[in-house]
Amino acid sequence: MLAAEGVPLAQIAADIGTPFYCYASGAIEAQYRRYAEAFADQDARIHYAVKANHNLAVIRTLARLGAGADVVSEGELRRALAAGVPPDRIVFSGVGKTREELAFALARGIHQINVESEPELEALSEVASSMGLRAPVALRVNPDVDARTHAKISTGKKENKFGIDLGLVHASAKRAAGLPGIALEGLAVHIGSQLTDLAPYRLAFSRLAELVRELRAEGVGLRRLDLGGGLGIAYRDETPPSLADYAAIVRDATRGLDLALSLEPGRALVGSAGVLVARIIYRKAGATRSFLVLDAAMNDLIRPALYEAWHEIVPLAEPRPDAESMPVDVVGPVCESGDTFATSRMLPPLAAGDLLAFLSAGAYGAVMSSSYNSRRLVPEVLVRGESFAVVRPRPTFDEMLSQDAMPDWLR
Repeated sequence: MLAAEGVPLAQIAADIGTPFYCYASGAIEAQYRRYAEAFADQDARIHYAVKANHNLAVIRTLARLGAGADVVSEGELRRALAAGVPPDRIVFSGVGKTREELAFALARGIHQINVESEPELEALSEVASSMGLRAPVALRVNPDVDARTHAKISTGKKENKFGIDLGLVHASAKRAAGLPGIALEGLAVHIGSQLTDLAPYRLAFSRLAELVRELRAEGVGLRRLDLGGGLGIAYRDETPPSLADYAAIVRDATRGLDLALSLEPGRALVGSAGVLVARIIYRKAGATRSFLVLDAAMNDLIRPALYEAWHEIVPLAEPRPDAESMPVDVVGPVCESGDTFATSRMLPPLAAGDLLAFLSAGAYGAVMSSSYNSRRLVPEVLVRGESFAVVRPRPTFDEMLSQDAMPDWLR
């Protein structure tokens, strides 16, 4: 029977119902320590990318090990603070920060704001000056590097919306250095997510290092380099790079520059530590295909519908050794043909009531879920050893309905 650490997943299903997400504390902690050890000989700080999984218990698990946070909204910033991340370990990224968000971040004294355009730089200067503060800034560079990942999660090509064009960085840096309320500290880069090839990193980091040398030669003092995140995990047959090789590329690119480094892993820390558990409602025979209809849907795990993403799907109960696998479509109950997790997936014989687990679902699963079709959000569970706790409860239908308000003329 499939288990998370010392807790059978079927036991959790019996206690709280399905579907649910489950995360293993030990796997999260072990991966963070691997990261920390790989960069132990460099002046590098790890800022967990909260967008991967923003559950407070997950963030606190990492914060207690010394992780900072990389956030992309005021909401994520508030979550990081609530989970116990010190403000001076928080980096605020994102292409569309509002003046209100910038003011909130400055008032909390966060470590760094990664600025992605000259209009944002001007707005931040005005906000910081009005508060009598100097904003610690890194300019996010768009290095025009193809990350060779899915088009919807590639962020470092010149046609992407992120960062300052490589050819404009010199002018932007000089502009930043002369603006009131701005303390230009360094440069930042993030070229995409789910990278399994180190060559794009090598090119991006070398371009950034050369920019640092050029700007220093022009009198722009820089002391920080934010190298983003994006290392992939194994969903199917990917072979993620080793952390030792990744650290070596960083070391080679920044050698002799005497820079404080920031790293922003997200998926790499939590992705493999989580599963989504669902129950089969019906086994349905179609004219040409067989379907397993689950109680989980695209609103619970949207990655297959949004990114054509693959998740391994395994039954919680061990199949018989002689069980013959057959192709089935694994689908949800939402009124969309796109509510399909897998087509012609080879699975052992399964029936209504059986439990399945979607593996490697700890990142961009619950955090991207919605209540589409007025379905309740999926609960989240954190396991440690032989204990588990519900760290986001399933809302009741009354709680869902209470979020709406009726106007006076309809009462």
